[in-house]
Amino acid sequence: MTKLAVVQMSMTADREQNVAKATQMVREAAAQGAQIVLLPELFESLYFCQVERERFFALAHPVEHHPFLPHFQQLARELQVVLPISFFEKAGQAYFNSLALIDASGEVLGVYRKSHIPDGPGYEEKYYFNPGDTGFKAFPTRFGHVGAGICWDQWFPECARSMALLGAEILLYPTAIGSEPAEAGGVDTKDMWQRAMIGHAVANLCYLAAANRVGTEVVEGHTQTYYGSSFIADYMGNKLAEAGRSEETILLAELNLEEARAFRAGFGFFRDRRPELYGPLLTLDGKTRAPRS
Repeated sequence: MTKLAVVQMSMTADREQNVAKATQMVREAAAQGAQIVLLPELFESLYFCQVERERFFALAHPVEHHPFLPHFQQLARELQVVLPISFFEKAGQAYFNSLALIDASGEVLGVYRKSHIPDGPGYEEKYYFNPGDTGFKAFPTRFGHVGAGICWDQWFPECARSMALLGAEILLYPTAIGSEPAEAGGVDTKDMWQRAMIGHAVANLCYLAAANRVGTEVVEGHTQTYYGSSFIADYMGNKLAEAGRSEETILLAELNLEEARAFRAGFGFFRDRRPELYGPLLTLDGKTRAPRS
């Protein structure tokens, strides 16, 4: 059995305070037996993507000599836990919304860069982030093969399926999602957000978890309230744990990866796939084109 923890927390404009809170919550999760601990997206700061401002690019850092990744490497090694860590990455002249997958040894197994970048009121990410160039990944951690998407990635079935095909048994999604401004219709997306991801769990027969932030954040006069509702689902789509909309908390669930592997193999989703028919998925308009000579 693998024990997974999901951290739901609020953030401030103070990076040191946010890192300290995240560290304490990781410690609490590990004390309760967690072996993998998932934190929310970009937990080092307020969700600055509410607005487009040049000054927020200063929050980005390269992986090398990063201000807090080594801290979480040391923490992972000390507690013997796997930590997928979301951060704002600067790479040359490019900027990415990235995730470092730290194994229980403290080793960074790799970095995933967010593939799908939203652009809309309250979520102005295309101003800040280049589209990720790493492709999807499945990381062979000490406690199972982990795939990690980031926030907007969680709406795309292609992302989850790709990670599963690469061997992921646990799909993890750090996220920052909440209220939509009036110009975006003010819709509450909480239920459809969870349903979309539970569909990924079922379609790929994988465990799945999402870690959201909570609280109301004001960035240069713009206000957004994050609706929490972080959760862990099993490979049949059952919610094993779920947080409320406002509290800071730690969710815990035991994952039977061996049982899931057997069920996945017997159910036939991956046996009966027809990749040769999926050409339209490789196009923008659904029209399969002849290969170039």
